[in-house]
Amino acid sequence: MTAAISIKDLKKTYFEGKARNPKDALKGINLEIKRGAFFGLLGPNGAGKSTLINIMAGLTNKTSGEVSINGYDIDNQMRAARKSIGVVPQELVLDTFFTVREALEITAGYYGVPKAARRTSEIIEVMGLTDKADSNSRRLSGGMRRRLLIAKALVHSPSVLVLDEPTAGVDVELRTQLWEYVKKLNREGTTILLTTHYLEEAEELCDEIAIINHGEVIACDRKQNLMRQFDSKQLILKLTLPLTVVPPILENIGATITAEGDLALSYRPSEANIEEILNKVRLSGLSIRDLATTEADLQDVFQHLTRKVA
Repeated sequence: MTAAISIKDLKKTYFEGKARNPKDALKGINLEIKRGAFFGLLGPNGAGKSTLINIMAGLTNKTSGEVSINGYDIDNQMRAARKSIGVVPQELVLDTFFTVREALEITAGYYGVPKAARRTSEIIEVMGLTDKADSNSRRLSGGMRRRLLIAKALVHSPSVLVLDEPTAGVDVELRTQLWEYVKKLNREGTTILLTTHYLEEAEELCDEIAIINHGEVIACDRKQNLMRQFDSKQLILKLTLPLTVVPPILENIGATITAEGDLALSYRPSEANIEEILNKVRLSGLSIRDLATTEADLQDVFQHLTRKVA
């Protein structure tokens, strides 16, 4: 099956200043995103994410390499490639002279969508813009403008939807509505490519994740496999009576005392046996009233990988 997005040895070099000093924004990116995936592209500021998206959208020229959308090469089959992708940019850039409805109708016209096939009213309703449909975009709040950008990306029913920081600066209600709708699109077969600094969103939504730093892909795998790389877990034992000193039998397994006088034990699941740890706790004579475990999340993995190559 043809990949939704195929990127091979993609490079982009900018030349800065009067001296035209070269700066490599992308250093040979390789990515293959399957159709129907919910894919996360993560990275710190300046990592190259927006450059990559702009190349896919036809807004920035690549230096070398190959990019195809649904099998359409962005150079040789530009029109078909652009019809296959909808991009929600990070910047709030809108034509302030048009109403919400006019903006969607004009964008649909750019993509050659026949009037009878347009979904303008449906998209306006889904994005919560019904009461703003006849308002100019300059009269919209920041959150409403963000909704309009998303709506514009959907007018031609693209099979690939790219969301570049779509929830930056929006309220919780919109964020919830947006993700419900995007998940529905994904269930119906739309491939989603998401970039976000809200890593909890990527952890909840994405099934595959690539991490990019300094213009290079430093990790790309299914979310569960990435999480397993960070081999760390913590066991918190809430005690009947607060501790002041770690029992000797627990000193050699890295036990510490929390501010509340409870016991915290950090361990590697791949090396430690939780039953042996609990047996030592029983032998220490401690009375446990509750326990909880915490493990590494996507933010821990992200910080670990990006620091490692910084």
